[in-house]
Amino acid sequence: MNILHGPDARAALTRRFSEISVPESVLERNEQLYGERLTPEQVVERILKDVQQRGDAALLDWTERLDGSRPERLEVGADELAAATVDPELHAALRLAIQRVRDFYQRQPAHGFLEHGEGGALGQLVRPLSRVGIYVPGGLAPLVSTLIHVAVPAQVAGVPEIIVTTPPDRSGQIHPAILVAARELGIRRVFRLGGAQAIAALAYGTGQVPGVDKIAGPGNLFVVIAKRMVFGQVGIESLPGPTETLVLADDAADARFVAADLLAQAEHLGAEPVLVSTSRELLVAVQAELGGQLERLPEPNRSWARDSVDSRMKIVLAESLDEALDLANLYAPEHLCLLTRDPWALLGRVQRAGGVFVGEDSMEALGDYLAGPSHVMPTGGTARFMSPVNVRDFQNIISVVGVNRAELQRIGPAAALLARVEGLEAHARAIESRLD
Repeated sequence: MNILHGPDARAALTRRFSEISVPESVLERNEQLYGERLTPEQVVERILKDVQQRGDAALLDWTERLDGSRPERLEVGADELAAATVDPELHAALRLAIQRVRDFYQRQPAHGFLEHGEGGALGQLVRPLSRVGIYVPGGLAPLVSTLIHVAVPAQVAGVPEIIVTTPPDRSGQIHPAILVAARELGIRRVFRLGGAQAIAALAYGTGQVPGVDKIAGPGNLFVVIAKRMVFGQVGIESLPGPTETLVLADDAADARFVAADLLAQAEHLGAEPVLVSTSRELLVAVQAELGGQLERLPEPNRSWARDSVDSRMKIVLAESLDEALDLANLYAPEHLCLLTRDPWALLGRVQRAGGVFVGEDSMEALGDYLAGPSHVMPTGGTARFMSPVNVRDFQNIISVVGVNRAELQRIGPAAALLARVEGLEAHARAIESRLD
């Protein structure tokens, strides 16, 4: 694998796909399912329209067609939720993850303010959304951590009702770890729905599935396209794409740890691992270490990771830590791992990233589960303007204006003048009607 540096490195790290890349295998599967080579956008449009028109019947048809099962009921019953069990050690891990994530988000200010002064009162009211839908991926594996990392900040925000959708297996069942986590979180409504049809149900509402105010949680290509299409009908927290990690390392880093952190992300389908280092020797050592660690991974993880490494991995040689940080900020990664001699000295210079993982014992893989902050973070360079899932994602902010008469006399004439500049005479007269 070539080592990039200088202008080539900068060009590689600023490259982002402007459109969603559609694998040939997806088009072939669509042709098998629908008899024609429909794009994912065309498939999603059909699903959304069908759910709008036929409601629950469409949900059952699409679930049977795409997930291979036709459950007797879409919603998981209270008896099924109560009866779900997992190994005691896993149950304890779920409780620990929930508690650590909750402890973290309870530190985030969740309330508004109202400041009274000589001019009256100005402030903000903060109100929780009424109902939030969480999409939990469950195709290749049950991402129970996603449920925790989205539901907890929503609960801390005060959301009174959370609806969960997750795809069923071919027998119509949901993985018990997801049900146990939902029960531990106090979530009572879980639906056997995946893909674009789940997003449609949450956005429009059907006989069985209530519509929500906002949809959160990552998903596959069809889920992301569906979230993009229903935005405006409901809110969405983001359009998460394939995961990415940038490891920034110097000559003090251990090649074993660097390779392990890169592979931890590479095993996600479509992932983009990036290594930026000031040490050519480390880059060479990591390349060798990657080969050995890849061979020791079981299948299918080995194939997934190898595809990411061979197809999308970037290895960059920086002349200095200053240049390395500049490249990291330019790339705006979802995950930025600082594996350097003094990582805390670099933290204050990080400008753009979804999350920063400081030091070799703060591996990103730990953050995926129970470090504290949500693992739902901005991808594809959107960390330039977006943030990880947080309490504010599940709240409305309402501005409060309570100007008193004395303040109105002071600022009203200027406001009336601005109204007339904009050609809004009624605005100006409404202001002046209160002036002495």
